[in-house]
Amino acid sequence: MTSPSSIATKGRWFEVLRHLGNMVLRRLAVRENVAIGSGFHVGPGSVVWAPRSLTIGNDVYLGKNVTIEIDGEIGDGVLVANLVGIVGRTDHDQLDLGVSIRRSRWVGDHPGELSQRTIIGSDVWIGYGAIILSGVTIGDSSIVGSGAVVIGDIPANSVAVGNPARVIGQRFDPDELARHWDQLRASGHRLLSGRHGAAH
Repeated sequence: MTSPSSIATKGRWFEVLRHLGNMVLRRLAVRENVAIGSGFHVGPGSVVWAPRSLTIGNDVYLGKNVTIEIDGEIGDGVLVANLVGIVGRTDHDQLDLGVSIRRSRWVGDHPGELSQRTIIGSDVWIGYGAIILSGVTIGDSSIVGSGAVVIGDIPANSVAVGNPARVIGQRFDPDELARHWDQLRASGHRLLSGRHGAAH
């Protein structure tokens, strides 16, 4: 019979191994020019890179096989599902005359000319397989549906779906949103909407 103390010891070892595994995944996934906050989780197969600078807030969760290759900011308490791509719309200069797209100028070599800043607010959920192209702002407390392709800004507190993504509703009514944001602020979350556009 297994004693309670041996079960507790196994539980502690499991937590230690889980923590070490997440540290290894984080080291493999997070490349140069990226600053991450506390409580960051990254799933296997994910890659996070920025041409110049990307700041990721606290308590951010990235699922499996997520690709993030943008400059900008991701707020606190963000949930990114598996197979999401947050990528540059101008990673290769398609207007280089006389140069194949394969050999055209690349954002990594010319970030000042080709990179577009992207803002993903706090308390945002990005659904499975969504694609977000650089240069957009997704406001706080928004939801981007599975498979959506975001090519333009999404206001705070919005639910957006489709290709191209369009807003189909609000996550909270105005009173609920005010209470929700007050509680998030009280728990230490930074909200970006005050800097990047108000809720609708």
